[in-house]
Amino acid sequence: MMARLEVQLLGFPSLRLDRRGVDLTLRKGLGLIAYLADARTPVGRDHMAGLLWPDANADAAHSMLRRTLYKIGVAIADDVIEADRTSLALSSSIDAHVDAHAFEAACAAGELNQAVLFYAGDFLQGLSIKGCEAFEEWAFFRREALRSRLVQTLERLIERELAAGDARAAVTAATRLIGLDPLSESAQRHLIKAHLRAGDRAAAKRQYDACTRLLKAELGVDPDARTHALLAMPQAAEHPSGARTRYAERRGLHIAYQVVGAGPPDIVLVPGFVSHVERIWEEPRSRAVLSALSQMGRLILFDRRGVGLSDRVGAPPTVEATAEDLTTVIDAAGCRRVLLIGASEGGPGCIHFAAAHPDRLAGLVLYGSLAKGSWTPDYPFVLTHEQYDLWLRRLIRDWGGPAEIATFAPSLVGDRQAERWWTDLLRAASSPGAIKAVLGSLRDTDVRPLLPRIATPTLVLHRRGDRAVRVAAGRHLAGAIPGARLVELDGDDHWLWAGNQRSTLEQIHAFLRSIDAR
Repeated sequence: MMARLEVQLLGFPSLRLDRRGVDLTLRKGLGLIAYLADARTPVGRDHMAGLLWPDANADAAHSMLRRTLYKIGVAIADDVIEADRTSLALSSSIDAHVDAHAFEAACAAGELNQAVLFYAGDFLQGLSIKGCEAFEEWAFFRREALRSRLVQTLERLIERELAAGDARAAVTAATRLIGLDPLSESAQRHLIKAHLRAGDRAAAKRQYDACTRLLKAELGVDPDARTHALLAMPQAAEHPSGARTRYAERRGLHIAYQVVGAGPPDIVLVPGFVSHVERIWEEPRSRAVLSALSQMGRLILFDRRGVGLSDRVGAPPTVEATAEDLTTVIDAAGCRRVLLIGASEGGPGCIHFAAAHPDRLAGLVLYGSLAKGSWTPDYPFVLTHEQYDLWLRRLIRDWGGPAEIATFAPSLVGDRQAERWWTDLLRAASSPGAIKAVLGSLRDTDVRPLLPRIATPTLVLHRRGDRAVRVAAGRHLAGAIPGARLVELDGDDHWLWAGNQRSTLEQIHAFLRSIDAR
């Protein structure tokens, strides 16, 4: 009978062979087993030796690798690792059960309660291998990706339990969510709301008071007015937008979206590289813009695959994938023809959709957007490949804080509320490793060949001092799209809702009226 190897990677790593604990105290041995167990495919000997013995020459590193493999064989079993001259893998003769894989499978299957049970702790929690920076970086990215997925799973579980009327179960899930990030006011609101739904106003008030003290002590800020408003209402308030998060499904992939306001027209906002359809309402300036758009028509928001509340996927969201997600959401919302607003990195996906489905568009707005992700001699408006990678490394390094807010919204630097919201949004929307893949895909994007094919009325909006995407990229879009109109706006902020909102909204509203008049 095949031996069963249980590999615990969530929490401090441990091993059990046929239900018996394995005493493997060698940290690099644990690291090696963890890497092979998580990889799912064979790993090169050279790569493994370089990860665990980066300062040794090749011969010495391979020698130490062989000794470590021998010690693993003594501690577990001779055949636990299949090794040939070039690669290593967990043996196919062993039934390996990896808790991190079971967690991901349960998330993908919608088995949210089971997924939460699998997550006993953060990935390789407590295992640090001194001097192995590449190994530590791999563990960090994997840890953040799994932790981000747990946050997403808990948020979905809370909403599901509340919808099913099981407020006590929602309290349990929300309590765990707060444990992951006590400074997340969104998580705090989830718990306050769950207590109210359970009929325990005293517990909700205690949680509000605890939240108030924590935010004041740690950040020097008061709770958002919406947090206070929860207690002022007879029942737990709905989401600030008044909208319910829904899921549209295509080929097993679930895309989170919201519908706010009433049409016609239908207005679909395609976000930049990071989004979260619920937390985007928590910033007052952002909420003001979204509310204004919802008064112009029926506003539809969504998270592209891989970010926010939508399903995580193994591949980065390409422009083709974004266009497919757009189709999924537009169909689910029952739209016939829409005004499409592509903000920043959302623009290329909108351009792809506009070229492929002109019959489904009433108009196209490209705000702070671009056609190509990196510099070439015939497209000198953006960062070179090397500059882009340097910027991306800086963004990843600062993840967990208000990363690059000086680039995206210089007018908000020093605004503690805005910086706290941006920090929370980043952590809820994605993980450093996942967003690295998303932005790597954007760097390689080039939709310039599609621009002459766009037959939809198009408005290009760009701020002259935009620090994230130079105004020259907007000028290029307007010049390459037949009949497009360019409006250059004052200001340095890249975000749609930062800086002077009024001029941007006025231009969108006027564009809508011009479309209706045709």
